[in-house]
Amino acid sequence: MVRTGIAVVALALLAWGGTGQAQTGSPKKKECQPGIGCVTDRPLPRYVTLKTNEGNARRGPGPEHRIDWVFTRAGMPLKLTAEFDNWRRVEDAEGEGGWMHYALLSGSSRSVLVTQDLTEFLAKPDDLAEVVFQAERDVIGRILECSPDWCRVLIGGERGWVRKGALWGVDPQETVE
Repeated sequence: MVRTGIAVVALALLAWGGTGQAQTGSPKKKECQPGIGCVTDRPLPRYVTLKTNEGNARRGPGPEHRIDWVFTRAGMPLKLTAEFDNWRRVEDAEGEGGWMHYALLSGSSRSVLVTQDLTEFLAKPDDLAEVVFQAERDVIGRILECSPDWCRVLIGGERGWVRKGALWGVDPQETVE
C-alpha cells in the first residue's frame, strides 16, 4: 500500500511539473524561418571560414556521430547550410562536408578559394587595370571587401581585385565591407 502511495505522489508531481504549478503544455519551440538559421537568426546559406588546421565534419550534429570528412586547411571557406544547437552543417567547394562544432568556424574573417587555373588580380576593379599578381587554382585568400561584381583579396601579402566568377566563398551579388 505504501508503494502505491509513493507512485501516486510521484505521478502527481510529474503532472504538476514538480514546481507546484500545473503545466499548460510543453515549452514552445522556436519556429524556424526559411532561409534563416534557427540558432543565430542569420541567413542560410552563408559562408564561413575554418579557424583551425583540422576540423572534423560529422554525419550528424554531435560528437557521438561518425566523422565523415576532415578539413585540414586553416582559412578554408565553407558554405554553412544548417544550424542545430552548437553545430553547423557545412560543405566545401566540391560539396563535401558535414556537421562541425561552431567554435571551429568564423563568420567575421571571410576567405575565398581561387577556382580558375591562373587568376590575375588587378590594381583596381576594372578589367583594363594593371595586373598586380597571379594566383593558381585552390589558393586561399582573405576577403578585404567585395562589391556586387568584384572582390579585393589578400593572398600572400599581396592585395588585388578580381571578378567574383574566379572565386568560391562569396555569393554573386554579396557585398562585404
